[in-house]
Order: sequence, then structure tokens, then C-alpha cells
Amino acid sequence: MPLPFSAPATAPRRQFLIGAGLATAIGQLPAWARLGERPAHNPFTLGVASGDPEPDNVLLWTRLTPPLSSLGEADSAAMPAQRLRWELAHDPLFRQIVRSGEAMALAEWGHGVHVQVDGLAPDRWYFYRFMLGQAVSTTGRCRTAPAPGSLPQRLRLAYASCQRWEHGFYAAWRQVVQDAPDLVLFLGDYIYEYATPAMTLGLARTHSLRAAQTLQDYRDRYALHKSDALLQAAHAICNWSVGWDDHEVENNYAADQGVGDATRFLARRMAAWQAFYENMPLRPKALTGSGGAGLQIYRSIQWGRLARLHLLDGRQYRHTQACRAAGEADKGSLRPADCSALADASRSMLGWDQEHWLHRQLAEDGRQHGAEATRWTVLAQPTLLSARNYPSGIRSTDSWDGYPAARQRLVRQLTPGTQPAPRNSVLLGGDLHQNFVCSVHADPDTAPDRHNPAVASEFCGTSITSRSGTTQAKVDAMVAHTPHMLLARCEERGYGLADITPAHWTSELRAVANPLRADSRVYTLARYTVEDRRPGPVAS
Repeated sequence: MPLPFSAPATAPRRQFLIGAGLATAIGQLPAWARLGERPAHNPFTLGVASGDPEPDNVLLWTRLTPPLSSLGEADSAAMPAQRLRWELAHDPLFRQIVRSGEAMALAEWGHGVHVQVDGLAPDRWYFYRFMLGQAVSTTGRCRTAPAPGSLPQRLRLAYASCQRWEHGFYAAWRQVVQDAPDLVLFLGDYIYEYATPAMTLGLARTHSLRAAQTLQDYRDRYALHKSDALLQAAHAICNWSVGWDDHEVENNYAADQGVGDATRFLARRMAAWQAFYENMPLRPKALTGSGGAGLQIYRSIQWGRLARLHLLDGRQYRHTQACRAAGEADKGSLRPADCSALADASRSMLGWDQEHWLHRQLAEDGRQHGAEATRWTVLAQPTLLSARNYPSGIRSTDSWDGYPAARQRLVRQLTPGTQPAPRNSVLLGGDLHQNFVCSVHADPDTAPDRHNPAVASEFCGTSITSRSGTTQAKVDAMVAHTPHMLLARCEERGYGLADITPAHWTSELRAVANPLRADSRVYTLARYTVEDRRPGPVAS
């Protein structure tokens, strides 16, 4: 039975690629992560990961799989439940073990394992691994967050999104490993639900999995993406805080609205959500509803007094896109004059419960003063907040442009006025497969001037691999009508790297020279700095 994915026709056979890919994954890791690795194919073929950092605990993840050659087979034999061992140590040789224990990998949860290790020291790195019989996983590295009330002098974040398998190799993740961040923020579209397109010319690689519909389909899709050597290496280097967008389920879905039969879509959505949990380093407390029938992924992460990160869910609770008929696809864009619902103030991008939660978080950030104040408030969400003003007058329906009243409510919370605003607000996004650097102003729909000052900064990163579907000429025409937009580029793939100190935020836009090469070099496209108490990015 052939494997369900392949490299270009000129590459060696696929069976060789799987074995070589696992060896390459080990080779991409630093020396400490390779020590003690067993050469045999073992059930830890998807690697390891760690989740949101907290001051006194870490979340460790792995998932057992059968041989990857069985992906996509409906009659693939199910593995029984397995009892794993895990170890957490101060050193990569595991001579100074801090904690150890056992965990069950259950078939009903896709053999995914989520272990929370408590009672740890704040602001330090640890090493971890899993074992099943004689099989030993890759060694991962993770860290705890700084102690509450402390003022760390640095936080390094990599932020990324959108990694369609066929559109490119994951060369960007090799550079992330070299950048050695404290934390990776993944902002959505970890997988794509599509089958390989019929026209394969120009694709980096293909797969033979069908468009995902069932729980097994989504499990197989995560296994496909996670089989990538460079992605595994990036997961092993540091903690990841993950969110989702639409392609984890279906393109442009909104809450309970998808394409086609409503009952069938809800079953598909629930299967996709379960597979997301099984394959992501999320704490079990993320499971909500009866029997874990849903996921709450909006949450806050504190990094001492240096930064507070609010991770937002832009899909699960939003109102349906304006003027979208039930069961039909989203229009994608429209003219405001043709759709009065676009301006309806009762529509929410985040849903009212999440909006109220975020309002409380931002108010808390704003109430802090002096030594207790959080320096940087970070809103990590799937897409672009800032408006895009196209010469034609059309507006996107699926981004914040499709929810202008909700956007204005959010910007108002970031604006000093009747209520205290956060000291420094920075928004991070993805989704659009383009790089945007924006100055966020008190009124996002009018031109910046002294009566409409900057209140926040925004960096919307491009995709790891996914193509933009537009041209730079069209983007430039939009920028000419969008004065708050400092940079807009559609031709590069890559990610963003932020270095945060008490005095400055510096974002570097990393770009992949050739997404069709797994060994492509990665370079810095642009660099912008935000100074403490001076909102708005400045080229540096």
C-alpha cells in the first residue's frame, strides 16, 4: 500500500522519504535533543510538544500512531490503549530527573497524551521525553513562565500560521529552531482540510488523503502534517501556544454555519475539534461540554510583568458573515452598499461572551500602574484587525473588515479615555498569507491625524507555505488608499519573530527564499520597532 503523500516526481520513493524524514528531524535538533535517540521506527513518529507556559507547571504532549504507511486506510487496525512513561529533567541526558510518571494513551482520544507536570520552579528550562517499552521519543525542551510580579528582561516570540502541505516545504521551521524562541504562537490553519488539487504543476509535494470529513480523516491529516521533520524540530525546541482558524474544520466556517447540510456540518466540526485537541499541546481543562464535546481555546498567558498574551478564538463564536445564506459558502467580499447587515452593531467577530471576557482582561491590564503594570498587552488572534481599503470599495467579509462595529468596540478598549487602556497594545495575526505592518488608530475607518492618534501596533504575519492568491500590484493599489498601513507584501512565505524587552518591541519579518525547497535559506524581509508608551511601529 503506497504512502498517502509524496515529494515531487524527481525525488526518491515515498517509503524512503518517511525513514529519511525521521532521521532528518533528529538532525535538525540541537545536540541535546539527539542524545539517547533510538534508531528504530517507533510509535512516536509525530514527535513531542509542550504547551502554554505557566510559572509552576508545564504541559507535555505526544501521540502514538501506527506506521505512517497506513494513513488514509479505512481498515487500518486500531491500536489498544497504551501505558506510557514520561520523564522531565534538568539536563538532556536525564541524569537529573525532576519528575516522572505514567499516562494512558487511549484509543477514543486518538492515543494523544496530555500530561501536566506540576510543582516546578518558575522561569527555567527543562527537558522531557516519553517511553513505551523500548521505544523512546525525541527529547523536547520546554520552560516555565517567569514568577508573577517579576520583570523579565526579554521574551522572544515566533508567530506563524497557515501551512498548507502542498504549497511548500516547511523550511521556515528550520530557522525558527535556530532563532531559539521562548515561545511559538501558532495562530491558525495548522492543517488544511482539502484533497490535493487535480492540477499539481508547481506544487512542492502532494498527498492522497481525501477532503477531511470524519474524525479519522482529521487524525490522518494531522499525522500527515506532523510527519514533517522540520515541524517536529520546531515543536521540540520550545513551548507552543496554539489557536485555530477555519481550515482546521472547513474554509470560512462561522460558528455552526458551514456549507451544505447543517447536521452533517456539525458532525464534521465536532470531529475536527476533537482531532485538534488530540494533536495539540492543550491542557485537558480546554475541553468543555458533556464528554468534552467542545473546546475553549481563548485564554491569557502571563509573562511576569513584561507581557500578558490574550489568545483569541475568531471562529467558534462569531456571527455568520454578512449576507451569507444558510448552507452556502461565504461570499468572500462585497460592497457595503449592497449589504446593510455589514454595519449591524449586534454582530460580533468573537461572540459576546468572549468579547466581555476580553473587555475584562484589557480593563485589568489598564488598571495596573507603576511597578505592578504589565508593559506589553498582546492580542494574538487569527487574522488582520486593520482595515484594507480597496480602490473598488469592496470589503472582506471573513476578516475584521466584515465586522466593523465589533472592531470599533475592540479598538475603543485599547484607546485611553473613559476607562484605563493597556500601557502598550500589540496585535498579532495571520490568515491572509501576506505580511502587514499597521499603526492602529482610535478610529480605524478614518485617516490618521492628530485627532485620530495611534493607540496600538499590529503585525499580521504571512503564511509558512500557503500561497496568497493575489499580486503585489493589487496589494500596492490597496495600500495607496490605506494610510495606516506601513507595509504590505504578498509574495513572501515565512513567519514573524518578536523580541520584547521592557523598553522596546522589535518584530522581524522572516521570509523563505524558495518555498519549493526544503533547504531554502530564510532572510529578514523587514524589521520594525515599537517603543514603550509610543504606539505605532517604526522601521528599524
